[in-house]
Amino acid sequence: MSVELKGMNTSRERSAKTYNGYIMLLVLLATAVVSVWLVSGGFPPVGADRAAKLLFVGSVLLGIVATLVVASGFYMIQPNQAAVITLFGAYSGTDRTEGLRWIWPWMMRKKISARAHNVHSDRVKINDLKGNPIDIACNVVWRVADTAQAAFDVDDFKEFVNIQIEAGLRTVGARHPYDDLEQEETTLRGSPDVVNRELQVELNERLNVAGIVVDEAGLTHLAYAPEIAGAMLRRQQAEAVIAARAKLVMGAVSMVEMALAKLSEDEIVELDDERRATMVSNLMVVLCGEREAQPVVNAGTLYQ
Repeated sequence: MSVELKGMNTSRERSAKTYNGYIMLLVLLATAVVSVWLVSGGFPPVGADRAAKLLFVGSVLLGIVATLVVASGFYMIQPNQAAVITLFGAYSGTDRTEGLRWIWPWMMRKKISARAHNVHSDRVKINDLKGNPIDIACNVVWRVADTAQAAFDVDDFKEFVNIQIEAGLRTVGARHPYDDLEQEETTLRGSPDVVNRELQVELNERLNVAGIVVDEAGLTHLAYAPEIAGAMLRRQQAEAVIAARAKLVMGAVSMVEMALAKLSEDEIVELDDERRATMVSNLMVVLCGEREAQPVVNAGTLYQ
């Protein structure tokens, strides 16, 4: 199931034009030195004309403003972190360069972590493919791949991830039965690799709109709901006993058939239909019985 928002203009990440913060730090130091030099020069003498006084005041104000502008444009980017840059509400790009950076102070920046996030979902109750209520939970490792989509295409990408994890878990859990003793189909309990792979694909499709990539997803809890756990346990036990008995009977029949064929082939003893039936019955009792067979020694003839 792919989540696509029709009519929505999705954002795409692009590089922002920013500057090396260490170079701008030297510029800041230079403007500060110039401002101090201008102020230390002193106000023009009393006899100076008005133009000289205005030039002095303007130079001092310009130096102070330049110092403040340069000083307010610094920001820091740590490893696996990005800064989304906007100008008056318009997206200008994303800066992923680590270290001290600088940009014009009227441009806003919003930092977004590009590190891997680990989320363990709450246990949710769903119905499996056969309608049985089960409790299920999962663990998901995700990260932001496109900062523009994460910042502008969804309101809160972290909350969006949590909601979509639960929705994806419900979808995948309802596709398969909890268990199948005959192993004729994919089950939640018997095919964890297949289910985990389906869950990862489902979540990637759902979170693509937010620029989120799921690196790993897997079930961490799987059990029948408490109201049917006892009944389902007895059912599993009964199905296990039936399956074991069926295999035991098939094996016993094969062994009896092999024994009769060997006796006839080697001409050890000639058995009529009645004796053959008796022998088959005895062998089946010995092979399928839960208790050890007690031998009976016949001291007479074969028919007495």
